[in-house]
Amino acid sequence: MAEFELAILTFAMTVKPTPNHRDAYRIFRPIPTRWADNDMYGHVNNVVYYSWFDTAVNAWLIERGVLDTQQGITVGLVVETQCNYFAPLSFPQTVTAGLRVAHTGRSSVRYEIGLFAEGSHRAAAQGHFVHVYVDRVSQRPVELSPAMQQVLAELHEPK
Repeated sequence: MAEFELAILTFAMTVKPTPNHRDAYRIFRPIPTRWADNDMYGHVNNVVYYSWFDTAVNAWLIERGVLDTQQGITVGLVVETQCNYFAPLSFPQTVTAGLRVAHTGRSSVRYEIGLFAEGSHRAAAQGHFVHVYVDRVSQRPVELSPAMQQVLAELHEPK
């Protein structure tokens, strides 16, 4: 079998993800869609989903006092991201972003986000960001502060 055919077969055999239920997430944030979010096909463009992921994560951290985007000495850099789409979202819906933490490392965090249409209990899309926290100046990884660890503990996925 040719290498390309084997790659296609391997991809086809992977397990298709299924949408999470709302109770899989710890906190929620409403995000109103904008007219500009829709693409020419009449639904929210895929790049907007990633901005909603960023909004859900960073707004939570700012509100909890562990992220200062202007003066903080530590910043989070996205080193990995992924999204699965299950149902379209479109303007003028208000989307609800569910957030949880799946894993914390010494200097990294895997945030998982589910995006829900109004009134829906199943994710229209879900994905993750892995942030590595670094010193703003040196760009070298730094250990998560005790305050950050405490805030992240609030978001660990339900058992």
